[in-house]
This record gives sequence, structure tokens and C-alpha cells, in this order.
Amino acid sequence: MGVVKAAIGDAILTSLWVFSAPMMGILTPIIAAYLGLQAIPVAGLFIATALATTLVFLFSLIGKALGGASFNPSTTVSFYAAGLNPDSSIISMATRFPAQAAGGVGGAMAILRVMPSQYKHMLRGPSLKVDMHTGAVAEGSGYTGPSMNPANAFGWAFLNNQHSNWVHFYVYWICPLIGATLAAWIFRFIFIPTIKHKKA
Repeated sequence: MGVVKAAIGDAILTSLWVFSAPMMGILTPIIAAYLGLQAIPVAGLFIATALATTLVFLFSLIGKALGGASFNPSTTVSFYAAGLNPDSSIISMATRFPAQAAGGVGGAMAILRVMPSQYKHMLRGPSLKVDMHTGAVAEGSGYTGPSMNPANAFGWAFLNNQHSNWVHFYVYWICPLIGATLAAWIFRFIFIPTIKHKKA
């Protein structure tokens, strides 16, 4: 897949992801109420998990239809570091990352325009509620918001005028990309590809 085609596919898919992901928070209580499960606390967790799984599966199919597009820069890095994407290179990632970030901004802008006013309070994107040192120790979306997807985080940070904040850059870009790279290298070490020798 060409670099430009990959970048366009990434921008489209990331925009759709950032637009669709907030719907999980809105649909979870609606589905729980429809099923009569709102009194059961763990029901929301199972409904949200089912919605997230469905959304990831659907976006994987859309990404494949777009020629291998990705909505998460961490995924792009991990597939490159693991050697699982032969078409990937440093240059292609340097083109795809800005496209994914632009797609994140586009998706966040679009959902803000179409979201009914009674649900707009749910659209704030990821935010750091602690200092950087405490945040390094703390875990969970209650502290950092719903995203470890750098493009998603950038889209919301851009709209909230926090995109030039270095703490956000470290937490939402550097750390996920380092984590994805390390995980890919561990995967590559554990699952060493077998070398097939051609018969003469």
C-alpha cells in the first residue's frame, strides 16, 4: 500500500473511531435501561465491553477494507517493531502519524457538532487529573480518561487547547509508543519467526 494511500486511510479510520468511541458511554446506560439491568452495577461493565469489542471488530474490518488502515499510532508502531507489516517504514509512519492526529481532530470536531446537548457533558476526551509523577504510578481511566490512543487523545486535546502541553505529549504519545514498541519486541523475541529455506 502506498504511503499516501495509507495516510488517507488512517485519517479516515481515525476520524470515524474518534467520532464513534464516545457513543459507547452514551449507549451503555440506554441499553442497560432497555434490558432492565440498570440496577445491576456490573451490567454496565459487560455492556460497555460488548460494545467496545463490537466496535474494535467492526473497525478492524473497515481498516482491512481500506488497505490496512489503523486508527491507533501505537498499533502502527507495534506492527512495525514486531516485523508484522512488511510495507511499513520509518517514513511511512512519519506520514501516517500526522494523518492519524488530523483524523482524531476531525472526528472530535464532528462528534461535538452532532451530539445532542444533553450528552455533550460526556465529551471531554482524556484528561490528566494528577501531576505527572503521581500519574506514572496511578492506573485506570478514572485518572487519565478513556484513551491510550495517541490520535484520539490529540484530537480532544486540540479541541480543548491542550495540544501543546508537554505532560499530555509524554502521557498520551511517548509512553504508549514506547510501550507498544517494547511489547512488540517481546513478542518478536518469544515468537521467533521460523526461517523457511528454499529447496534448490
